[in-house]
Amino acid sequence: MLISAAYAQDAAGPLASLSSLGQFAPLVLIFGVFYFLLIRPQQQKQKDMKRMLAELKRGDRVVTGGGILATVTRPPKAEDREVEVELAPNLRVTVLRETISSVLKPTAANDTKKA
Repeated sequence: MLISAAYAQDAAGPLASLSSLGQFAPLVLIFGVFYFLLIRPQQQKQKDMKRMLAELKRGDRVVTGGGILATVTRPPKAEDREVEVELAPNLRVTVLRETISSVLKPTAANDTKKA
């Protein structure tokens, strides 16, 4: 064998690394879009929900995961997972803190009558 095998040379040379970086850029862009449009808002929502559940106090009107409206009668302690709520006068039940989906804020009356 007097003839050696000829191998093709890369014509780009040092620019080949920039080319591979250019191919990787759309993936980074897609991840960035997913992070700012999906992941970050969900993390903020979870943080707000955790803060809301930590700030539960007696007399708060809450909505459970099943859509039941109730009033908190015994707020949970820091390590307690259960909350006692009142569904009707003298009808108290215990629910898990995680099943409370929102706290209803009282709305102010919008009296705009002119005297």
